Amino acid sequence: MTALTLTQVVAKLGKFYGAPAPPPVTDPFEQVLWENVAYLADDEKRAAAFSALRKTVGLRPEDILKAKPEKLLAVARMGGMVPELRAQRLRQSAEIVQILLKGKLDAALAESLPKAKKTLQRFPTIGEPGAEKILMFAGKYAVLGLESNGLRVLLRLGFAEEQKSYSASYRGIKNAISSQLPQTCKALVAAHQLLRRHGQELCKRSRPLCDECPLKNSCAYGAQI
Repeated sequence: MTALTLTQVVAKLGKFYGAPAPPPVTDPFEQVLWENVAYLADDEKRAAAFSALRKTVGLRPEDILKAKPEKLLAVARMGGMVPELRAQRLRQSAEIVQILLKGKLDAALAESLPKAKKTLQRFPTIGEPGAEKILMFAGKYAVLGLESNGLRVLLRLGFAEEQKSYSASYRGIKNAISSQLPQTCKALVAAHQLLRRHGQELCKRSRPLCDECPLKNSCAYGAQI
């Protein structure tokens, strides 16, 4: 089994899948809404709920705060489970921008990477991985914010050992690949999108399609099954 660098992994995935799709949303606040408008939903369902939020309410914090509760609830119902809680989170997100940050989210994110991450982690459901992904998609800081599919791919390839908690596994991968990361947000977004797609389509959580995988000759996980 031949170990691959992160650059080689991304290159092989790019050759296999073609050019990665751009992120569905890049504005930081809109990304927060994107994360909270649906729960345990596939991309199509999340996109439909987000589109309904755009059309029926609006995507600015002031739009969310002016919206009638029943409108937010109707949108949240499109996004799946616990719609009442998610409707509350949409309003809470708008309150954080308008009240806590006095309408100056962009200014808060421009101060420094640690402060930007801390600011974003004030929003509902946004942890460190989500904060880094938001900053990367927005082109504000060159950090690789992985989500669960991409993280699983790198763990199975042996970049780090899986830990008992998601956060510990995430930190392990971050440490392992820190010296291999591209230096631009554009390249990092491409890596994120390709790793995510691979985790969704072939390197699935259960019943991965290892025989079809372009990385199978370098995969520590695949060698064991």
